Amino acid sequence: MSVSRRLVHLAIGVGLVCAGLLAGILLMLVFPVNESGSTSEDTRPRIELGGNTVALPPPSTPTADSVVASDGIPSLQGLNTAFRRVADRVTPTVVFLQVETERGSERSLRFDGDMERFLPPRPRQSVGSGVILSAEGHIVTNEHVVSRAQSIQVTLHDKRQYQGEVIGVDPSTDLAVVKVDADEPLPTVPLGNSDALRVGDWVVAVGNPFRLTSTVTAGIVSALGRQVDIIDDTFSIEDFIQTDAAINPGNSGGALVNLSGELVGINTAIATESGSYEGYGFAVPTQLMQRVVADLIEYGEVRRGYLGVSIEEVDATRARRLNMDRIQGVYVGTVRPGGAADQGGLQDGDVVLSIDGRDIDAPNMLQSAVAQRRPGETMELRILRDGQIQTKRVELMGREALAYQEWLSDLDNNEAPSPRPGPREDLPRDEPSDDEATVSLPSWGLGLRALTDVHRTAFGIDRGAYVVFVEKDSRAENAGVSRDVVLTHVDGTSVNDAEEVAERFKEATDPRVLVRVQRRNGTSAFYDIERP
Repeated sequence: MSVSRRLVHLAIGVGLVCAGLLAGILLMLVFPVNESGSTSEDTRPRIELGGNTVALPPPSTPTADSVVASDGIPSLQGLNTAFRRVADRVTPTVVFLQVETERGSERSLRFDGDMERFLPPRPRQSVGSGVILSAEGHIVTNEHVVSRAQSIQVTLHDKRQYQGEVIGVDPSTDLAVVKVDADEPLPTVPLGNSDALRVGDWVVAVGNPFRLTSTVTAGIVSALGRQVDIIDDTFSIEDFIQTDAAINPGNSGGALVNLSGELVGINTAIATESGSYEGYGFAVPTQLMQRVVADLIEYGEVRRGYLGVSIEEVDATRARRLNMDRIQGVYVGTVRPGGAADQGGLQDGDVVLSIDGRDIDAPNMLQSAVAQRRPGETMELRILRDGQIQTKRVELMGREALAYQEWLSDLDNNEAPSPRPGPREDLPRDEPSDDEATVSLPSWGLGLRALTDVHRTAFGIDRGAYVVFVEKDSRAENAGVSRDVVLTHVDGTSVNDAEEVAERFKEATDPRVLVRVQRRNGTSAFYDIERP
């Protein structure tokens, strides 16, 4: 055979091999192979949180990982690039929420033109933020953002708008899930590990403060595992990330991310005296958020396991009384008979040192660890009893467990305990009560009392009126006011006592009265109460 013929045959062979490889690649693209090696024509759709992430833009300067130069000196250019890349990745996944709520459930007497008649309560609009977690349109936000929502308008970063629907809320963690039906898969933020955060880490907050959409601020992790008594719920679970990244009204429900652009928290609250940012913001960590969101998407509610104990902090006095060599763990005050802890072998007076190998040093850390597990799941607890370290395995029980029925019923019935049965019907409208201790404002739904020395010490203030009770479905409750706070201002002016509050309310002429209250932890809150 001639050389030319051999070359022709060789060329034909190479061509056939290339054609075969190309055909194989095309077949793989058209008919993907699953992990077992067989083609799958029909796979069950599954909600994947953080599964349609926005790609990072190619770096033209040092990457996010090269913030520190080779000589160990931080590179400002590298840090600048890291922030820019994070902003590019995260802002498309944060949405602007405009929520319309009804001020109350009762019809009110109002003027309609020249006629006085009963009309439905006027709607109120509030705003907040949300983070897209699934390409199918699941958005996580705060429960307080969408509470009592009649309609929710969701605006994406690219200005597209959709109507949102609340598919589940969890007041215990102040989280909620809103669903939109988009015309194409939505970008999602990748989920990070909040347990890997350390104090001093850089973080970035993305949200919509004061209606300023797609605002990006930066700061550091100031503290971890904070409990600040902001969530008003019987089973409140607070294990906040504290950050000094600027967070303001409208940021609630927005994203807190690390320098890899991964979601590590949902911005929830600020500690402030002025109502705006003062250096302290708090976010729900993603490890807790993921557990809550998964249940809300699947069941519409959180199926939470309960340990069945009352717990207290271990302070220096208690550690000394228990002959502990250092202050650690969480003290078990009582164990509910027949509950999960009881069946797992825990006793009154035990000290829980760790759960599944993670050290526990505060009651809210134990609550958070339990809250991340469902009924039927087991936990390994390392405890201290009579100076000896023991290990116990506990299987959590749900709300439906017989051992918890009476306990949970009592808690539900006493969720907002009142020191008195309610305002007396024979009292003049909005006039101080004959009872020397309490000033009753029935049309507002408030009971106020003069500050005692105990209140002054607990709240750290000398003036104001202590809120004794808030009537159910009243104007005050619909505005969000809770009991066990001190009302300090009415329409921007400070008040000295309960009688002065009553007088200011009577003199109010605007449709709504803005009140400021102070909580026991020193934080302030503002509420807009509709005037009767």
